[in-house]
Amino acid sequence: MPLYDVSTALRKGMSLYPGDPPFTSELQSSIEKGDLFNVTWLSLGTHTGTHVDAPAHRIHGGSTVDQIPLEIMVGPAEVLDMRGLTEIDRVALEAAHLSGFTRVLFKTDNSPMLRGGSSLEKWVHLTQDAASYLVDMGVRLVGIDYLSVECANSKDYPVHRVLLQAGILVVEGIDLLDVPAGPCELYCLPLKILGADGAPARVLIRTD
Repeated sequence: MPLYDVSTALRKGMSLYPGDPPFTSELQSSIEKGDLFNVTWLSLGTHTGTHVDAPAHRIHGGSTVDQIPLEIMVGPAEVLDMRGLTEIDRVALEAAHLSGFTRVLFKTDNSPMLRGGSSLEKWVHLTQDAASYLVDMGVRLVGIDYLSVECANSKDYPVHRVLLQAGILVVEGIDLLDVPAGPCELYCLPLKILGADGAPARVLIRTD
């Protein structure tokens, strides 16, 4: 069974959500320069690259990333092929027949741009009515192949509010370009940062 690493590599100059701190990586000690060890200093935001949004990202008093139940982040999932759409709304989800899936990953036209490090002015996103539908369907985790589930110029982030208030975990920046649509097994492991609103994650998908 193929195993896909759908995590975005952290690197200088990578695509970031507007306003997020840049990723930096700098050697603090170097064997080449005579030190006994290589040790690297990292600087990044909690929503850098492939990452998990905990409820605390949008909801005051919401659960932080270290409080997320592990059973939400690991288990059967469905990759839905939404390529060709400019947005994912309730109608698109109703046509996808989600019944029975608690973890849903959206493969869109974003994936090539994510891998190429392009910063888009617009990207495929979820609508608020789609978010409400996912809540109604009992979904517990939602993933998308770009920097945010929201539209590019959102002012009040309603999709995050609807999903996170319902306790649905949001995973952003997953590279689904090579992953086939259909059932799979998801392994999503964010860094365990106490009290954090989110964290970078290593995300793997195993397909049949």
